[in-house]
This record gives sequence, C-alpha cells and structure tokens, in this order.
Amino acid sequence: MKGIYSLLGIVYMVTTSFYLSPKKGVETNETGTRKIEKLTGMKSEKTAGTVSSSEALYKSITFEEGHELNEEVFFKALTGFENLKKAGLLNQDAHLLTVCDFSMSSNTKRLWVIDTQEKKVLFNSLVAHGKNTGEEFATNFSNTNSSLQSSLGFYITDATYNGDNGYSLKLLGMDKGFNDAAYKRAIVMHGADYVSEDFAAVHKRIGRSWGCPAVPRDLTQPIINTIKGRNCLFIYYPDQNYLSRSEWLKA
Repeated sequence: MKGIYSLLGIVYMVTTSFYLSPKKGVETNETGTRKIEKLTGMKSEKTAGTVSSSEALYKSITFEEGHELNEEVFFKALTGFENLKKAGLLNQDAHLLTVCDFSMSSNTKRLWVIDTQEKKVLFNSLVAHGKNTGEEFATNFSNTNSSLQSSLGFYITDATYNGDNGYSLKLLGMDKGFNDAAYKRAIVMHGADYVSEDFAAVHKRIGRSWGCPAVPRDLTQPIINTIKGRNCLFIYYPDQNYLSRSEWLKA
C-alpha cells in the first residue's frame, strides 16, 4: 500500500497544475485519470480531423453511381500524391491524380483520372494489365525486363511520343524495387483495340498488354493529353509487401 500511495503522490504532483473540475461519475481525487482522459481525447480528435480532411475530399468528388473508386484505395493514392509533392517530385500546384485499381476485374472501369481541385472525375475507363500478370484478374507483378507483367506503385507522367502502339505516354516509376525499371522496360500508357467492352464480350475479359496500362483507343489521346507532363499515376493492388515498403505510403 505504501508503494501505491507513493505512486499516486507522484501522479498528483505532476498533474496538479493541470487540474480539471470533476464531472459527474468521476471521483474528485482521480486527477491523474482525468488528465490521461483529456490527453487521449485530444489525440483522438486530432487523428479524426486528419482522416476527415481526406474523407471530405473523397465524399465531395462526383463519382458515377456504381463506378466509385474504393475509399481506402483513394486514401493511399492521396497519401503518395502528397508525399511526392513534399519531396519536390511533383509541382505544389499539381491537382490531377490518376488511379488504377488492379484488385478489380479487368472488365470493369478501374482507372480514374481525378481533378482534386475541381473535385470531379475527368475520366473513368477500362485499363489493361500485363499478359503475365493474370487473366481477368491481376495476381502477379514484376519490375523485371521481359516479364510481361505490370508494376505496382506510384509513377510520374513524362513526355508523349508516337511509337508502335501509336500515341503513347512515358512513365517514370517512383517506387524503388517495384516500378523504377519502368522507363527502361518501356512501360508506357498507350491505346489498344483489345481494351474494349466488345473484346471482353467475346473473350470474357479485355486483352492484356506487355505490362503497360493500356487504355481504349478512343480515350487514348484525351487521357494522355490530360495527364502528361509530371502528374501522378498510382497502380494499386493489395500486395502487403509493396504496401508495407513503399516510401510514398508512409504517413
């Protein structure tokens, strides 16, 4: 008992200057408890406020009904987007965020181009994954040349060019070990005839690329011209190895 009284004495001495008037149901001599409760409450309010700002932005974006981007995927994309800005890799006034959710069926519109400033979706489109990444669903990813697989992570869009697949957009991989070989692998955004609902109706899935996020032919130029020139692209999949190691996803 002596040890307990001594402990309470220390707590009392530390918290006396922070004394709060007791409320109903709380004993008046529990000053230490009151202080801890207050600090815990303040911490929770701060955390809730931080989350709420992301939630507020998400809820203010006008997604088409039935074609909403998953909220948690959006939060991750936004975290990386802001971290790339802090690192000086994106301009501070950058406001375009492109997200590919490769956890979804390739027969669904799983690419979104979002204007975070205007709070609206500019494009919602089909997008292909790599031939060796999976059939209808993506399962395997690689950063290796000639793997014919997609690469996870954050990219910064670069310059455009006309190549074998027509009008294309170069991509700079920002995640070391996951997509930083994208430029050397010629992983680019381009259009493809196999990225269409008609193709999916015949083959039960859209076609697959050699690792590039290919988009429909009729949307190639509009999408590329919108996001080219140092904007953010995030290719997501719930791979725990990637999610735990990406430097851009650290809060």
